[in-house]
Amino acid sequence: MLLVGLTGNIASGKSAVAEIFAARGATLIDADVLARQAVAPGTPAFDAIVRHWGKAVVVADGTLDRAALRRIVFANPAERDALNAIVHPRVETLRTALLSAARDRGDGIVVCDIPLLYEKDMSARFDRVVLVDAPRALRLQRLVKERKLSRPEAEAMISAQMSADAKRARADVIIDNVGTRAQLEKRVADVWRVLVRDADRLGAN
Repeated sequence: MLLVGLTGNIASGKSAVAEIFAARGATLIDADVLARQAVAPGTPAFDAIVRHWGKAVVVADGTLDRAALRRIVFANPAERDALNAIVHPRVETLRTALLSAARDRGDGIVVCDIPLLYEKDMSARFDRVVLVDAPRALRLQRLVKERKLSRPEAEAMISAQMSADAKRARADVIIDNVGTRAQLEKRVADVWRVLVRDADRLGAN
């Protein structure tokens, strides 16, 4: 099994790349999906978050107000660390279980979509790391126009992550997402062919 870490700073287009990999046959394990499962109402992480931040981060239907929580943690690194300390161990448990199941099935390529892969020093766990990147100005524009964030909020989210240059220096493969969807799909197809080749070689050894 070829284990691929997929990462990229916010609004780089990482989720789009993950979708394309999955459509081509990769087993996708998405950290954002796992994080939502980890903090669902009734889970230990949900209860810990409400104890820490109170009912202000819960909406009327009893789920987390993710926007309110995001505003809190991206404005204060200590609060962000507190949230990560609650959520990340639960996410890791869920990811480990999915990876074990993938190995048992004999899956060929497993892509783990992990936004904070480098921040959490996880790159050594993977056979290959694929970074999706776009210029900071373009990512800021996407956050403001597509996600309807205020400019200060978008800038705070971008600044909270490791610089793209630092990640580019460490990645095995870089996918620059600066053009059309068709151009992105072509680039991902090229990368997919290389991953399939590497998975075949790994399986032959």
